[in-house]
Amino acid sequence: MSPQKAVVLSVDDDKNLQFVLREYLEGDGYRVLGAGSGRELEERLKGDPFDVVLLDLMLPDSQGLGLIGRIRAVSQAPIIIVSGKSDTTEKIVGLEMGADDYITKPFEMRELSARIRAVLRRSHETPAPAAAGANNVKGDDVIRFAKWKLDRTQYQAYDSAGHSLNLTTGEFRLLEALAVSANRALSREHLFDLTRDGKFDAYDRAIDIQIARIRKKLDDDPKSPDLIKTVRGVGYMLCDEPLKG
Repeated sequence: MSPQKAVVLSVDDDKNLQFVLREYLEGDGYRVLGAGSGRELEERLKGDPFDVVLLDLMLPDSQGLGLIGRIRAVSQAPIIIVSGKSDTTEKIVGLEMGADDYITKPFEMRELSARIRAVLRRSHETPAPAAAGANNVKGDDVIRFAKWKLDRTQYQAYDSAGHSLNLTTGEFRLLEALAVSANRALSREHLFDLTRDGKFDAYDRAIDIQIARIRKKLDDDPKSPDLIKTVRGVGYMLCDEPLKG
């Protein structure tokens, strides 16, 4: 999706920052919607659709992390947490709850714009065809593993009853990468390169956090997972046992 068509929902009670964000991002071609409180965000969620959310966690009337769940209840749009804290725990919890990225104030507007472009690009990319000999026929729109169906046209996964797993874009990309290369161990760095932008940091737990969220949605016991295995010293592997019949 090009910036000219993208709608950014900025949730922050700092009016000066909201003004600067609007001026800069509209200059980049985005349309910007604003919300200065949890109550205003609730109204925005009932109104015009949006493509990406910039979410400040320090709102006067709401618990910021709880707002991630509210947004996810109505939209799978990428969420970038914008926080004045550099606390690693807050970042981890935010990512665990479904955010796609995290940026700490103060920040360069160019960096924020680049991150917006990156999450939008990831959320609207056409999935790459699988390599020959992988889990699915090259170019297939659907990948099947265990009792699950991964629909690459809908960016979503479904169980055998047709119920959606409500994957975020980041979760879908990661599960897709594992499913395409089923029964092969993929390193954390390789998974990072396939699903995220920027330079890989071996101490960054973003991939591990997303794996934990995916396991939970797949009902894969994190203490003894049957589907997504941890390969010690390497990374992760999706173990696909062909369904009989």
